[in-house]
Amino acid sequence: MRGRARGPSPLPERAARLGRTLGAAFVLLVFVPPLLLLVSGSLTEPGLPPSPTPQLVPDPLSTTGYERAVDLGGLLRASLNSVLVAVLAVPLSVLVAALAGFALARIAPRATTVVVAASLVALMVPATALLVPRFAIFRLLGLTDTLVPLIAPALLGTSPLYVLVYYLAFRALPADLYDACLVEDLSPLRTWWRVALPLVRPVTAGLTALTFVLTWSNFLDPLIYVYDRELFTLPLALRSLSLLDPTNFPVFLAGAVIATVPALVVFALAQRRFLRHDDRAEG
Repeated sequence: MRGRARGPSPLPERAARLGRTLGAAFVLLVFVPPLLLLVSGSLTEPGLPPSPTPQLVPDPLSTTGYERAVDLGGLLRASLNSVLVAVLAVPLSVLVAALAGFALARIAPRATTVVVAASLVALMVPATALLVPRFAIFRLLGLTDTLVPLIAPALLGTSPLYVLVYYLAFRALPADLYDACLVEDLSPLRTWWRVALPLVRPVTAGLTALTFVLTWSNFLDPLIYVYDRELFTLPLALRSLSLLDPTNFPVFLAGAVIATVPALVVFALAQRRFLRHDDRAEG
């Protein structure tokens, strides 16, 4: 008597769901309590002595800290500068990294080995070791005290790591897919845009979120290249608020909340993209 054909085991699917649940619980456990304390501290009335113990619900509740943060720190102007840098740098960085990663996945293996090795060596170089030569170049070009030095690294994909991640993603695609594109007489650029890039959307979402967070929170580069207060980005504006006396610490916390919200929104959007991709893969 023939045994009935069995479908795929549900164990891998259950393990994947359990892993996502545990990961989400870990993220909530690690990040949510500090965020709650940050928000509650920002709603404390400025000018009062600091509380000896953290208060989840301050008494009295006050939004004065947000008003003073915007007025004293110039957060509105700084936020616009940060948005401008992010809007230009993030898409450009992801675009360059995706193009370079695709080219790296399609060139000869010997050349790929050389480029990958050079990229790994570049990753080992401390970022601080490049500050002086980069500053000399931008000063020679007359670009200091502008936002250009904050956007220029995007022309190189920001980091060799991004290129390597895209390289691994494009390399993991079936070789028959690229052969089919050659049969259809698609150019390399059209193959990248119409076929390869849509298949690595989770990688694009993850790198976009990572690039945005790093660009949004970048403090060292604006500190070195920007001197005009009208060009300050959000991290520099927060630094000025951190110099207030302890009784006005809620003002600084309010500025930190304003700076944190966009990063949380981008992370949530990227996470949604990951979950949607996992659901389609399981289906």
